[in-house]
Amino acid sequence: MTATALGRSRPPAKLALGLAGASRPREGVAVVTVSSDAQITDLAVNDHACLTYGDPEELLDLTAAYIRDGLSGGLKVVWLSDSAPGLGVAELARRGTAVEPALAAGQMTAMACENYLLSGQTFAAGHAMSWLNEQLSVCLDQGFPGLRLALDMSWALRPIVGVEQLPDFEEAVGTVLSDAAAASVLCQYDRERFDPVTLASVAGRHSRSVAAATYYADAMLRICRQYAPPGVRLAGEIDYQAEEPLSLALAEALRLSGDITMNMADLSFIDVPCMRMIVNLARSLPATRKAILQCQPGVADRFAAFGATDVSSISLVAVDDR
Repeated sequence: MTATALGRSRPPAKLALGLAGASRPREGVAVVTVSSDAQITDLAVNDHACLTYGDPEELLDLTAAYIRDGLSGGLKVVWLSDSAPGLGVAELARRGTAVEPALAAGQMTAMACENYLLSGQTFAAGHAMSWLNEQLSVCLDQGFPGLRLALDMSWALRPIVGVEQLPDFEEAVGTVLSDAAAASVLCQYDRERFDPVTLASVAGRHSRSVAAATYYADAMLRICRQYAPPGVRLAGEIDYQAEEPLSLALAEALRLSGDITMNMADLSFIDVPCMRMIVNLARSLPATRKAILQCQPGVADRFAAFGATDVSSISLVAVDDR
């Protein structure tokens, strides 16, 4: 994509700090806008939170932050994934979450949904609640002060017998958590794949709603907060027309402590004005902080040609093209 092509008209920036941005429009697909009342880092004990996400990278980022905060608080963490748990654990480690020591010490468990939340290819709310209550009991028996449970609900998109009991399960989870000593559950739903009726039916059965803080979202570009490691994630193509939301995202990242990770692994083009903003951010950092720029090789080459490698506070990392 050339800079000229990027110069075509783009809708005004949508600043939705603390809210999920509109789902990327796709021809023939209904667009669902899901709001949120909490950031992933706000969640506390007894929260029954509904996380809606737009892509696997966003899911892993938010899950990593949820697990990281639970482990650092000394809680028992259980992550039920709809994909290979081993791959998921590796992704969490890549985001700086110390999962291997927690797994070895029994503080964290990562497993697939089958035979736990599901019984084979069948879902029964009663069976799932028995498993959840067992996790609460085991947590207390092991001496942990509380439990954090992350549930990937993508299994409900498959032809599963009993999936109509999903709202009943969510209702029962809320009831159990209101009586639990110290436990929180994060239910994760893909807003691009779940239909609006299902999302609406389960959202009201949660006490909190969570999504990534999104500064801009349209068919060409997404700018959102990254939580693990802290920073900003850019996906798509960005040019000078998105300077305002990019400036807001960078300003908020600057107020955080520690290094700032600019996750641009899914960014295919960036123009000079936007590169200048990111490099200037890095120049403004104190000597104790760095800006880590994770880019596709082509984007990394543009930053290098712009002189980013000459800035001591910048670490330029080329990642595999996605």
